[in-house]
Amino acid sequence: MTEREAMEIAGEAVTAAKQAGASEAEATLSQARRFHVEARDKTISKLEQSTGATLHVRLFLDGRRVTVSTSDLTRESVQRALNAAVEQAREVAPDPLATLPDTCSRFEGDLRLFDSAIAQRDDALKVDDVLALEKMIRDADARVVNSSGSHYNDASSVNALANSSGFSAAYTATRASLSSAPVAQHDGVKRTGHYGTAGRFLRDLESASEVSRVAARRAVELFGARKPETARLPVIFERDVAAAVLDDLFSAVNAGNVAIGNSWLAGRLGERIGSDLVTIVDDGTLPEKLGSSPFDGEGVATRRTPVFERGTLRSFLFDTYYARKLGEQSTGNSNGGGIGPNNLYLEPGTQTLDELIAATPRGVIVLDTIGFATEHATGNYSRGARGFMIENGELSYPIDEFTVAGNFADMLAAMDAVANDLRFDSAVVSPSFRIAEMTISGS
Repeated sequence: MTEREAMEIAGEAVTAAKQAGASEAEATLSQARRFHVEARDKTISKLEQSTGATLHVRLFLDGRRVTVSTSDLTRESVQRALNAAVEQAREVAPDPLATLPDTCSRFEGDLRLFDSAIAQRDDALKVDDVLALEKMIRDADARVVNSSGSHYNDASSVNALANSSGFSAAYTATRASLSSAPVAQHDGVKRTGHYGTAGRFLRDLESASEVSRVAARRAVELFGARKPETARLPVIFERDVAAAVLDDLFSAVNAGNVAIGNSWLAGRLGERIGSDLVTIVDDGTLPEKLGSSPFDGEGVATRRTPVFERGTLRSFLFDTYYARKLGEQSTGNSNGGGIGPNNLYLEPGTQTLDELIAATPRGVIVLDTIGFATEHATGNYSRGARGFMIENGELSYPIDEFTVAGNFADMLAAMDAVANDLRFDSAVVSPSFRIAEMTISGS
């Protein structure tokens, strides 16, 4: 399906919604070709390929809003679904804020979201990749005895949006990922590891040898781990864990949570909260990045939004509905059903992770977290964790079965070092960073 064909289908759905009686309508069409292969040892354990399209329509009837989705794109089926949706809308309570955006547009720069090398790649090569990866994780360390699977995924999609205000646009995008989850055994103890790489372009993926090296290391490096003593120590969050911390922070800057009081940042715009190192940006206009797109899920142009600048809270992230509710403007963060990040990241520093460790006389580096214990209304943070004790600026011994805890406001204020290892492999990413002091609860 071409972009023009996708826009035509979306536009026809808008027309059909109006004919059914809607006062306003918006239609989104996404068609994707997806491929996934999983290997375990020398066997392909899963092989999936599909091409499918989904039409999603939001329609409005005098302030009443309903949504309908279908994969049956025949005109008759779409019209029946929209007729039923309009009837359902008559039973919905009106909400004066529930209308289309006042202004729709698209970012006009070249975002370079499509890679022909992914779209045209021979499927047999993808199978070869995961079989090779399975062999590499076992060759990397004799203690790797199994795996939960090595995976290759890719997708090529056409995405179009049209509405009754006259907006119509589309874009084509690709993405690919490679990952492995080895299982290691030593002295009767089993441990698992995981590592992966993802990108819009095939050339952005790390090599299978690098993925296998890191995944195997993560599986074996915590053998012999012991529980640390309870203490207040500097804590380094390695970049993958740091991204999870930033994902928790996203919930606090999500205007939907702010509007209902489920955010510890509510009412604090313009306040200095973090250290000078805390500059956090959401940017949907970064070329070739996984979170980039020319417009968001309701046709608002994506943009660069500074959320924190040198520790000061500058903006929440909005879709149209919550922007109206809070008297602001959309930041282009609608995901079609709520508010989502585009490319949300902490700006990197200049030190390597090794240099950050060397500059920590005694502390902890967190390599993995377990469980969910963030209170978004209060900002309290607590996670089960695994990692290493740092002594004399070096990794001393592995530690496990401990909890790292603090409050987000205190954590941001105490961020005293940021590494340079930022990698855009998801919509929410972060370099490794250090918090000057947190509570480590162990023995």
